[in-house]
Amino acid sequence: MVEVDTTPPEDGQDAGLDPGGLDSGPGRRVPQRTCIVTRVVQPPEAMIRFVRGPDGAVVPDLRAKLPGRGAWISAKRDAVATAVRKNLFPRAFKGPAQAGPDLPDRIVTGLREDLRQAIAMANKAGCVVAGFSKVEAAIGGQPGAVALIHAAEASPDGRRKIASALYRRHGEAMSRIPIIDDLSEDELDMALGRDHVVHAALVAGAGAAGCLSRWRRLRSFEGAAAATEEPDPARIGGIDEASR
Repeated sequence: MVEVDTTPPEDGQDAGLDPGGLDSGPGRRVPQRTCIVTRVVQPPEAMIRFVRGPDGAVVPDLRAKLPGRGAWISAKRDAVATAVRKNLFPRAFKGPAQAGPDLPDRIVTGLREDLRQAIAMANKAGCVVAGFSKVEAAIGGQPGAVALIHAAEASPDGRRKIASALYRRHGEAMSRIPIIDDLSEDELDMALGRDHVVHAALVAGAGAAGCLSRWRRLRSFEGAAAATEEPDPARIGGIDEASR
């Protein structure tokens, strides 16, 4: 039997979720859900909720706040692709439900938008610095950068110079600093409200945790590791031997 949430939302509260959806704070009891593909029971934040639109189209509900009956799938591209290929949505919704092969790509678009908005919110909260010199200063200052942000088009040389500054501050522990390079320069420009953003840094503050959470969700969905225990020279630009 496929498990879906069937209780209609009341006062903005979706079935099985508190009114804050996936952004709710600690201490709130959130029932777990069963993936309609893998049958694995997981917490909602590790999954993606889907609803059926008025036209029968399957709609990703990334914030888990849309009204109506919902079906849940593990937040992985291959799991969503399997649900489409095996036509699992009509059974989950107990009626016609159309999901095209572009559904995983639509989810990626939504997750990228979520990340862009999270960076914008972190910026408004004073948790983002942009520009090469400011990023270097943030790395060397207190409390330091909690993540680096590079435009996808950032040059290897610029990445290498920032990586060298990170190494001077943290040594081999620099591998624990996340490198967010999933967004284009245009997307970063939109997020930060300025032109030609290539390098930025996320510093500790109210908006940092939400930003990193959305980045990890995007990386996880795409099947890319968001853990940072091992440095990836291709992503951080490597380290000059002279900096050692």
